[in-house]
Amino acid sequence: MARVKKGVNAHKRHRKILKQARGFYGQKSKVFRAANPAVLRSLASAFVGRKQKKRDYRKLWIARINAGARINGISYSRLMDGLKKSGIVINRKMLSEMATNDATGFAQLCDTAKAAAGK
Repeated sequence: MARVKKGVNAHKRHRKILKQARGFYGQKSKVFRAANPAVLRSLASAFVGRKQKKRDYRKLWIARINAGARINGISYSRLMDGLKKSGIVINRKMLSEMATNDATGFAQLCDTAKAAAGK
């Protein structure tokens, strides 16, 4: 059986990693041995970052809803409880948009939630 040399495959793998390392500083963008761990770490961080982005947006929406709710004299948790009891299904993203851009509509939702929470 013929001997298999890895040169072609190794060059492909190295080229792929170095292409991903473009824009990195110094040796990390030029030398495979420095670029490989940097690329692996950056890919891991990107994976984590995609999950954190969802958390961060949810936190932002909740903060905006809470601010709008407190202006209308109700806390965030009572607002959400009142909306659920009154059968209004609206996600936090849309509620935060209403709180920032449509104050009158959000005030009506707050009044509905207050009435439902009082029952």
